[in-house]
Amino acid sequence: MATTSITSALGAGSGVDIKELVASLVDAQFANKTKQLTAKSDALTKQISGVSTLKSGISGFAGALAALAKGGTLATAPTSSNSGILKVSGLSGAKLAGLSASVEVRQLAAPQVATSPAIADPIASVGLGSFTLTFGKATVTDGAMTGFTAGAAAPITIPITAGNSGLSGIARSINAANAGVTATVLTDANGSRLSIKSATGEAKAFTLTANEDPAAPGLSSLNIGPGATGTTIGSVAKDAIVAVDGVALQRPSNSISDLIPGVKLDLVSAAIGTTVTLGTSAPTAALSQAVNDFVETFNQLGAAIKEQTDPVTGLLKSDSATATLARSMRQLTLTPLLTDAPNGVPATLAEIGVQTNRDGTLSVNAARLTEALTKWPDTVEAMFADGSGASGKGLSAALTSISNTAIDTKVGLGASTARYTKAQADLADDQSDLADAEDVMTKRLTQQYGAMDARVAAYKSTLTFLQQQVDAWNSSK
Repeated sequence: MATTSITSALGAGSGVDIKELVASLVDAQFANKTKQLTAKSDALTKQISGVSTLKSGISGFAGALAALAKGGTLATAPTSSNSGILKVSGLSGAKLAGLSASVEVRQLAAPQVATSPAIADPIASVGLGSFTLTFGKATVTDGAMTGFTAGAAAPITIPITAGNSGLSGIARSINAANAGVTATVLTDANGSRLSIKSATGEAKAFTLTANEDPAAPGLSSLNIGPGATGTTIGSVAKDAIVAVDGVALQRPSNSISDLIPGVKLDLVSAAIGTTVTLGTSAPTAALSQAVNDFVETFNQLGAAIKEQTDPVTGLLKSDSATATLARSMRQLTLTPLLTDAPNGVPATLAEIGVQTNRDGTLSVNAARLTEALTKWPDTVEAMFADGSGASGKGLSAALTSISNTAIDTKVGLGASTARYTKAQADLADDQSDLADAEDVMTKRLTQQYGAMDARVAAYKSTLTFLQQQVDAWNSSK
């Protein structure tokens, strides 16, 4: 088609369309090279996209499984026979098989709460100076502190300045000290009161003693401690008292993690004489669901890998990192997840019913999985336990290892991304060079054919003149 266009144009003499002629010649010269570079650029873009898809797929898969393992839903959980008295939860990494205990909550831990008399104006100055806050153990009778033994911690001084000498300002100063108590101002029809609250535990009782500025007295009306007449102790600092299997123990908090190995106790209410029985609940349904979810996600990622590595159409069929990922995923069901499993006890996914089909996909043998969950519940649970610690065991640890290798920037898909990105940058340079060459050729041909057009026009002008002379001579005869 380009040849026909050039031929017809050359037959037009000085009427040649030089722009179209040059464009046709340049296109004919560079068409194949341009097509090759464009095709290569498109392939690199798709390769980068494919690598990104696989990186996202494997890292997302590993991350989701790790989060599930850490979440605790796949681990044997402690149970309480009366959650209205005592709630229980398992600590991370705890092995609770065989847990059995009885707990009696005899007393809840409580903070000390002291409240001042009502004052009409919470902003009006009470006095200037400072307070000394001291922690220890107290004896309280009918809202009055009758005895106090200071603890080992050093007393804390809280300055009260002119800008913070009202109840509201004093509360701000106490809170700003971060001394272990919280101050609030409570207001009703009778006025405003300063309320100060400690953490729970009998050793968190406290006294507050004013060091008054003689020129502006009044802070002593807020004193807390033996002999203080203005404030009232509304809540006495107490330890929790819990009897575990009949043995009474004290703790300063209602959230206790060091009485029963692997179990956190949250005390809800005291019930002297009522025993709460602790046991365990196996996560059979959750583990079964986890196995099926794993297989489904594995197959989704496997489909993406298969598409990218197809021997005919796969853009990553020659990518070594993708091949390594595909091989690691194929071997996963046969990888021992429990290195210390006794003979006859399943240690791989294949041995609990995760089977590999002829096309490389996975499926679940429901009967075999049920058998494994019935005979070896602790083993299956261990396979899905959080393996991020020193042991490095379990499915999550195995998949995380595959993911880390796959996305590695030196030998994994990260390196592939860098390689394809560099190739794309080099290709962009080639395309730029080609564009420059096209521009040079366009200018050269335009000049050549422009000169030719000028000469043809001159020849035609001379021919026209001669024809006129001949016509004139013929006419004169």
